[in-house]
Amino acid sequence: MISFFKKYKFFGITLLILSIIIMAAMYNILNTEQPLPIFQPASVNNELVDSTVQHVRQYHKIADFSLINQNGDTISQNSYKDKIYVADFFFTTCQTICPIMTDHMIEIQNKIMDDEEVLLLSHTVTPDIDDVAQLNRYAKIKGVNASKWNLVTGEKKQIYDLARQSYMAVKDNGDGGPFDMIHTENFMLIDKERQIRGYYDGTDPEEIDRLLEDIKILKASYKD
Repeated sequence: MISFFKKYKFFGITLLILSIIIMAAMYNILNTEQPLPIFQPASVNNELVDSTVQHVRQYHKIADFSLINQNGDTISQNSYKDKIYVADFFFTTCQTICPIMTDHMIEIQNKIMDDEEVLLLSHTVTPDIDDVAQLNRYAKIKGVNASKWNLVTGEKKQIYDLARQSYMAVKDNGDGGPFDMIHTENFMLIDKERQIRGYYDGTDPEEIDRLLEDIKILKASYKD
C-alpha cells in the first residue's frame, strides 16, 4: 500500500493542483458580474411602447428633449451628457404609488449624493397641473436636491413621446384626450450612451436595492 502511494505521489499532487486551479477558475467565472442588458422596444411589454417603435430591435436610444425643471431652468439631453441616470414618470397630485416612488427616489438621491456620475430625472405626466411653481413646491416638501434630481414639465406631446417612444414606461390612455397617459411604477436606468439598461418596480424596496447594485455594475463597466 505504501509503495502504491509512493508510485502515484507525483500524479496525485498534480491532480490536486489542477483541481484547485479549475475550481478557482470556475469560482471566478460564476462570480464575475455579467454586463447589464440593453433594452430595445421589441423586447419590452407592448402596452408600454408606442406602435411606431415596437418593431425596433437594436440601436434604441433616448431621444433629444428640452423641458423645464422645478427651478425654471431648461433641462435637455446635454444636462445628462456622460452621466448615468435614473428616470421615472409621476405627477404631484397622485395619491397612490407616487408617494412611495418619490420616497424611494429620495433614498436613491441620498445614496448618490456624492457621486458625480449619477443623476435623477422625473417627468410629470400632468404638465397642465404640474407647472414650475407646483414642481418647486413639491420639490421643497419632498427634499429634492436640484443638483442631483430634476423634476421636469413641458409640452404634453413631448412628454408623451418620450414616455412611449423613448423610455417605454407609460400606458396609453385611449379613453382620454390627446396624449393622455397612465404612468407606471417603473424606474429606468439609463447609461451614458442614452440606452435603457434596466427596469425596476419603484414601489418595491428590494427592487431599489437591485437598482443601486446595477448602478455599481454599470459604473464599473466604464472602468474596464
